[in-house]
Amino acid sequence: MVDVLVVGGGNAALCAALVAREAGASVILLEAAPKEWRGGNSVHTRNIRSMHDEPQDVLLDAYPEEEYWQDMLKVTGGLTDEKLARLVIRSTSNCRGWMQKHGVRFQPSLSGTLNLSRTNAFFMGGGKALVNAYFRSAEKLGIAIRYNSAVDSLDIQNGEFKAAYVGGERIEAKTCVLAAGGFESNRDWLDEAWGVNEYGEHPAKNFLIRGTRYNNGVLLKQLLSMGADSVSDATQAHMVAVDARAPLYDGGICTRVDCVSFGIVVNKDAQRFSDEGEDFWPKRYAFWGRLVAHQPTQIGYCIIDSKVLGRFMPPVFPGEKADTLEELAKKLGLNPDALLETVAKYNAACKVGTFDHTVLDDCHTEGIEPAKTHWALPIDTGPFFGYTLKPGITFTYLGLKTDETAAVRFNGQPSKNLFVAGEMMAGNVLGKGYAAGVGMAIGTVFGRLAGASAAQVVMSKKEETYAAA
Repeated sequence: MVDVLVVGGGNAALCAALVAREAGASVILLEAAPKEWRGGNSVHTRNIRSMHDEPQDVLLDAYPEEEYWQDMLKVTGGLTDEKLARLVIRSTSNCRGWMQKHGVRFQPSLSGTLNLSRTNAFFMGGGKALVNAYFRSAEKLGIAIRYNSAVDSLDIQNGEFKAAYVGGERIEAKTCVLAAGGFESNRDWLDEAWGVNEYGEHPAKNFLIRGTRYNNGVLLKQLLSMGADSVSDATQAHMVAVDARAPLYDGGICTRVDCVSFGIVVNKDAQRFSDEGEDFWPKRYAFWGRLVAHQPTQIGYCIIDSKVLGRFMPPVFPGEKADTLEELAKKLGLNPDALLETVAKYNAACKVGTFDHTVLDDCHTEGIEPAKTHWALPIDTGPFFGYTLKPGITFTYLGLKTDETAAVRFNGQPSKNLFVAGEMMAGNVLGKGYAAGVGMAIGTVFGRLAGASAAQVVMSKKEETYAAA
């Protein structure tokens, strides 16, 4: 019987498998996807948000614990477990050396990664390179890896893991780490969670899935039905405003539209509905998918002019371009008169000070709702550009409640041998909202914790056996 069974093939699962193997445990990793699609959502990542008290190679200045915590508090609105959040924050300070030992390489932040050079360490080659490095390391360490091995169900008795089923095959293990992602690819579950809105629409039917199609939440649903303790709710998620032309799955970062803070966003009625300049984009980009999701037909339109070109990472698809706002409205399918009125009111409300997209500047609006609190410049210089937006869901936050050992809990009691990491427990730290690089921080820290906890259970039992002999 294997010591540790890891269910999942992304960052958190790989971290768990590697740590458990380093501790001397035998490990099998089950990846639902075929080899060419391995790695889950982790292949689309770029960086990890990392605490540091002084400059470190690719990280500038300092990003101390308290500042990191305040950033988390702000984006989550307080919906976070402070103990676990601070555990993640502190642990990120010593992750990168271990990551490098397993082949992950880092690079300085590049153009288009504004405001992250101090807080986030970027992976050379992105998440795909990180995942490949971990898989190479896992193979060298003798971890058994099985692809096309989606786990259908678990045998759990009195909160204790016994076996996993892949098709008709029963796989027993002394301990298990669950790191199989959220349920963002389960469109029926999303529809059930979001229901029908005030317009009689099913919002979730218009969501795009930014990452893997293999995160269907099968095991999460089973565990919740068995009474496992849960966190967050089924509508909370990392949701981004993406180009409406993005594919249904695996569009990744290249379909994100990053010019929101430099223009305005309107709905199908050409009306603004939120503050486009509330905060730096890395702290706000994952709010905009949810904002668009609450608009009629789940559509938004980002409007910018030529003054802000070159100040944001361009999306993979070019936007609509027109010499006049009226022409742009027609290309976007908006009522020209309504858009012209909205832009005129916004332009009149702009109080332009010193525009600086690298700081929270003093360019703002007055006398208009919703306000725009930073980077408010009149939209008056052609040609004009427009991007049609849809909600792009990255991962869901409904998950399994855990503690500092990463144990799954049943009725408040931690399981003796079942642990959880990654998206399946991220809701403990992220009740809502998001800040760039936090998902990888949670996955890395809790993946390592879960792997260490699982190995400790196994190795302790082996020591007891040896002592008895």
